[in-house]
Amino acid sequence: MLCSGLAQGADLSFEQEKELRSQINEQTKRLEALRQQMVEADAKLAEIRKVLGIETLRSTRGGTGNSATIKDPQSFELAQAPSSTQTEALRREPTQPAESRPQQVAQIFEQPGVLTPRGKFVLEPGLQYSYSSSSRVSIVGYTIIPALTIGLIDVREVKRNTFTGSLTGRWGITNRFEIEAKLPYVYRSDDVLARPINSGSGRDELFSSTGNGIGDVEVTGRYQFNDGGIDKPYYIGTLRFKSRTGKDPFEVLTDTSSSPNVISNEIQKELPTGSGFYTLQPGLTMLYPTDPAVFFGSLNYQYNFKRSGVTMNTTQGPVSLGDIEPGPVIGFNFGMGLALNERSSFSIGYDHASVGQTKINGVKALNSVRTQLGTLLLGYSQRLDSTRSLNVSVGAGVTRDTPDITLSVRLPMSF
Repeated sequence: MLCSGLAQGADLSFEQEKELRSQINEQTKRLEALRQQMVEADAKLAEIRKVLGIETLRSTRGGTGNSATIKDPQSFELAQAPSSTQTEALRREPTQPAESRPQQVAQIFEQPGVLTPRGKFVLEPGLQYSYSSSSRVSIVGYTIIPALTIGLIDVREVKRNTFTGSLTGRWGITNRFEIEAKLPYVYRSDDVLARPINSGSGRDELFSSTGNGIGDVEVTGRYQFNDGGIDKPYYIGTLRFKSRTGKDPFEVLTDTSSSPNVISNEIQKELPTGSGFYTLQPGLTMLYPTDPAVFFGSLNYQYNFKRSGVTMNTTQGPVSLGDIEPGPVIGFNFGMGLALNERSSFSIGYDHASVGQTKINGVKALNSVRTQLGTLLLGYSQRLDSTRSLNVSVGAGVTRDTPDITLSVRLPMSF
């Protein structure tokens, strides 16, 4: 048989042999080209997965999203398998290197973490509700022995409900810098239940007051300092300025009268919607992505500008208070975000603020003490489509001076 095969090979003409060799060479080239295409396809697929894993889905804007470079921990979505639409979008929009864009997480703090991409605009309507209750016992008198007080004992329970609707706009100046403006509208309702003991009163007295109007308008700038990545932190600097466009505590009518039955000093007939002071707040935010979570936190310092010649509006006429300087506020927060799937994310964190003592005419105000405000926060984000996300967060006060419950809903929309 071997001799037969050799004989058949010898029967091939020169032209047939040449054609056969040409076909073999052509097939070899095609196989080599296919192998090269497979190598390139594998490289592109790895790059796409890397991009999607670091900056999350481009179509989602962190919480507020509240951002594409870093501004709003709000969506935090890790893609596992890119679709053809996502792949094409990545080809068309190489606006920022993948290594310079952090992941997005569900927003639970007021300051978002992921910035808005250059040329993009995010409009975020939001609503926040907070409720707090507190009890206070006041003793007006003197003690002759430890077990006997001569005077009037006043017991009060205060319940406060606050609704704050807001409209926030963010504009990406560059991939690393954005500006934000926030317009709030505030509605407040306070109910004070009081009973002076030792005065012959047989029932509680109820005092109710409300207030509504434009709150304090805020303007904020944020800048991303570095190019982070997986297991590499991102650092974002913030500078927030708060105006005093809302009605302040000194403008509203305050009842300073007194009666023999009820202590009613300094009961506000109308509640303020603003703080009454200009504020400047620098801060630094850090995001640290590490599979499968993102850790984040921030430090900030709030400086309140002093007001001179302050006058309080009372039922007994204007009362001059002089110069008032609120104490500075030192704040920090930290938390963790975790993706549940391509559309949903969950965050948990803690926020704390230490409020300094207020000074009046250069002297610490009577009974003014440093106040500690601590809140435990949980947040959830759901991406509705490529331009909208729904973000819900709930906060529980862990110190006596913090609101008992805070509920926030945000709907960031990118354009």
